[in-house]
Amino acid sequence: MPTYRTPDVYIEEVSVFPPSVAEVETAIPAFIGYTETARKLVDEDRRGKPTKIYSFTQYEQYFGSAKDEQITVELTGTSPNYSASVVRQTATYLMYYAVKMFFDNGGGKCYVVSVAGYEEPSSIEGELLKAGLDAVAMEDEPTLLVVPEAVRLPSAEYGELSIAMLQQCALLKDRFAILDLQVEADDAEEDDEDEEFDSEAVNTARALFGTDNLKYGAAYYPFLRSTQTHRVRNTDDGTATNVSVEIREAAGVDLGTLKDSDTSAYNAVKSALKQHYVKLPPSGAVAGVYAAVDTARGVWKAPANVSLAGVLEPSVKLGTEQQDELNVDALTGKSVNAIRAFSGKGTLVWGARTLAGNDNEWRYVSVRRFFSMVEESIKKSTHWAVFEPNDANTWVKVRGMIENYLTQKWREGALAGATTKEAFFVRCGLGTTMTSQDVLEGRLNVEVGMSAVRPAEFVILKFSHKLQTS
Repeated sequence: MPTYRTPDVYIEEVSVFPPSVAEVETAIPAFIGYTETARKLVDEDRRGKPTKIYSFTQYEQYFGSAKDEQITVELTGTSPNYSASVVRQTATYLMYYAVKMFFDNGGGKCYVVSVAGYEEPSSIEGELLKAGLDAVAMEDEPTLLVVPEAVRLPSAEYGELSIAMLQQCALLKDRFAILDLQVEADDAEEDDEDEEFDSEAVNTARALFGTDNLKYGAAYYPFLRSTQTHRVRNTDDGTATNVSVEIREAAGVDLGTLKDSDTSAYNAVKSALKQHYVKLPPSGAVAGVYAAVDTARGVWKAPANVSLAGVLEPSVKLGTEQQDELNVDALTGKSVNAIRAFSGKGTLVWGARTLAGNDNEWRYVSVRRFFSMVEESIKKSTHWAVFEPNDANTWVKVRGMIENYLTQKWREGALAGATTKEAFFVRCGLGTTMTSQDVLEGRLNVEVGMSAVRPAEFVILKFSHKLQTS
């Protein structure tokens, strides 16, 4: 009898579920500024190039330490009761300190663009910072822009750079600018006394941000007195080489020489140097807060009411009256976020507004950043649909993919509404988002609407007397 072989049967697996949306990361800042070195493998190989790092140790490995600027200490009294005081100075190069504040406040990975090394005399050039900003535009991953040393520029140049940062964010729609308010009083470090709130200076400073693309940035005020101290460069035997000690108006003595000649004076100077704190713009610490809040709660949670680590106090003490002035600018509507000190709580970020303070849709940082995250996540996750048949099967998959993603966000608390229908809608189809001409021209149009949650910025309590009834 002849035998017959059953033919092989191949079954192709066809997925009935739509692809899923891969969510992009939301708090990856790009720091642009000056560094001591820029070396990964050979000298200067990372100069002007965005470099991803994962820790502050890695930053020091590639980009070195802070600038060891000349420090002068005045010594008075007699042995052994010396009194030493450091002549206050302003740190020109702030990148090192700002990146450390970022990691201290919960930051993770970030990008660093070293535009140049430390120069003598110290100076910051707007053209170099702008070149670093242009280099970041070529990177897809950064979602925050931070340029801490921009506050050292002349006001006109600072305004131009800030506007360029906002323009880049608006053009790419995947990033957000964290800006510092350039108030002249913040640059002075003559003493440790609290500075006064200057309403006129604040209004002048926020006018530098222009009037366009304000929803893509947020400004913070005032500067912070950090726990970081100015760098003291040491030689191999432990003596400092960038500290000059003036004793009773005599010529400066190197600290190393003082160590060998007068131990009491040396110890007094060393104690004073430990109190020589650096005053910093808040952008680096705020970027860390963004990262920490995004990780713990989500990008839809306002990055505010959070205590700052590594901070002694704000340089200007603000009250409710001053904050009201920062919240609303009567002329342009540009809001500035306050950083305030509260008894028993420390120094808190006490504002969550974008610069577009009069815009009801984009007033809050969390709303703008949440929409940017959703838009970028969906855009990247729909690449599979390119060159797919532009028919109902593809439309259903795209719509189902986005609806599943937004349903998950609604369950996590990112969208307002008792049901998903109240929280969002997704439309995609012929006769709703596309015409026959769109299909012929290869366009697949999707409309997405979301009801994002907004922060409870004002908690209003009403009290009344209740009369006795029995």
